[in-house]
Amino acid sequence: MRYNSAMIVTRFAPSPTGHLHLGHAYSALLACQRARQQGGHFLLRLEDIDNTRCRPEYIDDLLEDLQWLGIDWDGPVLKQSGRMQAYQAALDALRGMGLLYPCFCTRRDILAEVGASGSAPQGIDGPVYPGICRGLSSAEAEHRISSGVPYAWRLDMTAAMEQSGTLGWTDELGGPQVCNAEQAGDVVLGRKDIGTSYHLAVTVDDTFQNVSLVIRGQDLFQATHIHRLLQALLGLPTPVYHHHHLLTDSQGRRLAKRDRSATLRNMRQSGLSASDVRRMAGLDE
Repeated sequence: MRYNSAMIVTRFAPSPTGHLHLGHAYSALLACQRARQQGGHFLLRLEDIDNTRCRPEYIDDLLEDLQWLGIDWDGPVLKQSGRMQAYQAALDALRGMGLLYPCFCTRRDILAEVGASGSAPQGIDGPVYPGICRGLSSAEAEHRISSGVPYAWRLDMTAAMEQSGTLGWTDELGGPQVCNAEQAGDVVLGRKDIGTSYHLAVTVDDTFQNVSLVIRGQDLFQATHIHRLLQALLGLPTPVYHHHHLLTDSQGRRLAKRDRSATLRNMRQSGLSASDVRRMAGLDE
């Protein structure tokens, strides 16, 4: 299903796990410019579900950096941490379709199984899950759950793809795409420590916010295959996507939050102006 509304809605959705860098500035500026140029809405969402890494002080700094850049957003800031019920409802719906199974594996269990097999295809989040818990009986799974063994909810990718059939989506730069979510294997949709996952939360929230154009980095291109599948399974609309190039440092390495020299706050402190940063990002108006 595609959006029929003529009004474009874009968004910027950072995680407050560190300070913003030039790559974030590029993505936010591009999304904001597209919305403003076409008379649409630009929204800000904080993907703050990871309570082990997200920090309140990063939220304040993030908002300050965006305002310094001259970026303004429409409506209130959406925080994923306040939407856990919506993610749980999506999980319940998928579980009701028989598409989820509990996984009791630790990271060590998975790595050991992968190592024993001698080889494992790589998915977007590392080695594809080898399906250790996929064949557990309902009785065994219920026994482990009642015994308090921690578990995550994984998507039975084979069953999900059989139910959805052939799917497609559109990238503005890459053109029409065929959904190949199976390359990711049985992805986690409900994490043990958080209750949801990036893949589920972002899919549910893009619909909730009526986002019609998702602008984000090329590093998330493969994740879109999973998101397209979830949209089909949950009966959600499919926006158009724009996966832009990634900004790199002088050695050609992708910019990351750990690279303090590239953060917007460090640039500000060094005397650069917002116009300087916009020019460095290649999006100065």
